[in-house]
Amino acid sequence: MHSKINKKNIRQRIKARQNTVQALYQWLITNKDLDEVMSEFENDKYKLAKTDVSYFKSLLKGTITCHKELDARIVNLLDRPIEELDTIERAILHIGCYELEYHNDIPWKSIVNESVELAKTFGAEDSYKYINSILDKVAKELRQTQSKNLVS
Repeated sequence: MHSKINKKNIRQRIKARQNTVQALYQWLITNKDLDEVMSEFENDKYKLAKTDVSYFKSLLKGTITCHKELDARIVNLLDRPIEELDTIERAILHIGCYELEYHNDIPWKSIVNESVELAKTFGAEDSYKYINSILDKVAKELRQTQSKNLVS
């Protein structure tokens, strides 16, 4: 029974990340207030069904609050100016970087894998490779003790 609860929690976290990508994308495009974006998602019960709503709120608020810090973390790792980065890729990178920095309870490999899956779902055809490359570098910087097995 414990594994079923765990799998359910994992699925709810995946949904939370998916919703966060969409909400963060909306915020990046429209520059609406965090509360306005949050309430639009909260008012759509279908959208947040089977979602870890608490994690969604925490992740969205954290990524928006720290967006300048998250941009600064990745800007030197990019192969183009950050302004030219696809908005979906930027949203996924922000989520991955935020989790790597502020959620040490989640293994770095899980964060990178989940970000790659988000890129496969929402991003351009090969954007998942780019996301993987950038987040591997961020993981090396932030999770040195956990990332000793990362390949250069």
